Amino acid sequence: MVATLLQIAEIYLWIGAAVAAVFLVWGIDRVEPNAAGAYVFRPLLIPGILLLWPLVLWRCWVLVRGENEACRHRPPRRAQHAVAIVLALAIPVILMGALLVRQNRPLERPAELLAPPAEAPAAAPAAPVAPEAAEGEAGQ
Repeated sequence: MVATLLQIAEIYLWIGAAVAAVFLVWGIDRVEPNAAGAYVFRPLLIPGILLLWPLVLWRCWVLVRGENEACRHRPPRRAQHAVAIVLALAIPVILMGALLVRQNRPLERPAELLAPPAEAPAAAPAAPVAPEAAEGEAGQ
């Protein structure tokens, strides 16, 4: 199940990368005339476009068709109440589902008392080497 979710997320992000590439090279000048010739800020838009590519495509489609020209910078508000209700219901359901399917519940595995680490035996100190003996060994 996790592998499937990761594959879906990967496909979603690859589609977002394709939309970001096309939008930042050709589409942004058509949607926002003030962005013509401004290339430095475009890489900053990539993370947002990767995640919000359906909204980017929808806005491009609406603005290129010429609809909504009078309020082009105002977000659509008709569906905001419905989205707020759906999110208010979906987020707790998702959190409860995550808590139900997690593998290591606190009730299934009792707490374990960990023993302190065993102390290592003290190593015997090395015998000091006399400076004359060290020089004699090095010379031989």
